[in-house]
Amino acid sequence: MEDTKVLIIEDEPDVVEMLKRAFARGGGFAVSSANDGAAGLRKAREEMPKIIILDLMLPRMSGLEICRALKADSLTRDILVLMLTAKAEEVDRIVGFELGADDYVTKPFSPRELVLRTKAILRRADTPDEGQSFVAGPLTIDAARHRVEVSGRPVHLTMLEFKLLHALMQRRGRTQNRDKLLTDVWGYESAIDTRTVDTHVRRLREKLGKAGAAIETVRGFGYRLREE
Repeated sequence: MEDTKVLIIEDEPDVVEMLKRAFARGGGFAVSSANDGAAGLRKAREEMPKIIILDLMLPRMSGLEICRALKADSLTRDILVLMLTAKAEEVDRIVGFELGADDYVTKPFSPRELVLRTKAILRRADTPDEGQSFVAGPLTIDAARHRVEVSGRPVHLTMLEFKLLHALMQRRGRTQNRDKLLTDVWGYESAIDTRTVDTHVRRLREKLGKAGAAIETVRGFGYRLREE
């Protein structure tokens, strides 16, 4: 089996070397790197990696600009993106998710955790959605066509937002705790950061408009789609 191509776009040489060693230990990866944003975008287009480990703070071109350019191009929009962010960059993380990034890891991080998250992203990307349709009030989700509508109006969701809504609609009326959602939607084998779930639920509600109120918060536990 051919090794999975990983591109690391990061301007700190020690971080790049640390990640290369971690992926080498993880097995099954072919890793390349770029140390500035412009070179990283060029390399992404040339090499077409399966996933990019993308630092947000880069010289010459920011990580968000790279993500935006990749997702706007039909040739590169399916490249998976794992963002590296600082703790204070919550707004950038939200923008990154809106642009289509698949996950983030906050610096400083465990190299082993990052490799585990990378494998989880790859697993869920290779797992097809069940070909079912669900209707909940004004919300309609067609898994086979990867389409969501609110009162007949199409709503564009990222892959993760779609999977999250699909999971909640499948289990309508039943509360899903954050750890369960991390396992089923994100593919994590253990709870790493449940704030990831909260961020995506907030973005999903915003995109669904008034229909987003159907996603209820169960304090101290998780979320459920209201059963009417």
